Amino acid sequence: MTLPIRIAPSILAADFAKLGQEVHEVTQAGADWIHLDVMDGHFVPNISYGPDVIKALRRHSTAFFDCHLMITPADPYLEAFAKAGCDGITVHAESGPHLHRSLQTIRALGKKVGVTLNPATPLSVLENVLEDIDLILIMSVNPGFGGQKFIPAMVEKIRAAKALIASRPIELEVDGGITPETIGAVAAAGANVFVAGSAVFQGGSVEAYRERISALRTVAAAA
Repeated sequence: MTLPIRIAPSILAADFAKLGQEVHEVTQAGADWIHLDVMDGHFVPNISYGPDVIKALRRHSTAFFDCHLMITPADPYLEAFAKAGCDGITVHAESGPHLHRSLQTIRALGKKVGVTLNPATPLSVLENVLEDIDLILIMSVNPGFGGQKFIPAMVEKIRAAKALIASRPIELEVDGGITPETIGAVAAAGANVFVAGSAVFQGGSVEAYRERISALRTVAAAA
């Protein structure tokens, strides 16, 4: 199944002093999704923001809010993020003792369901939950910081994930080091959702963001 190309700017790279404006402008510039990296300083070595910030941002964009929870435990907070306005919630396979239960909770909250795999997390953790998810997020850097370099070995993992998905209508998302130089190989391997932070949030204007989003989309489409 061929799914649309989706460019998902990560607001982790935006100007936090004007975050609402940044979300509005990157939406105007053509972002398909807004990627929300939530970090707790425990599961990953950084702290970002929580549901109250996301709730405040919701009125600045009609784009799909793609919430990537890098927190543990995740289950106690799923309802708060759903109520904040997230359209999809993605949890790491290691973020709780019962992955299937976490996914069921997200589904019961009426949200799109995703599982994130760190670079060292094997695809085998997905084998018994494929029928319960809408999205697989492959980390192409180790999570916790923006601006890291793409790990080339992840291209083969993305290709294997696409084969595992087969004909299921599951989005395949990649996060980490996505630039015009790396997105082609990732798209060719089967991904259709591309998280980009610093590759988009440069220039500080709608025009600059539009140019960068367009460049990413063009290379992905050509691949």
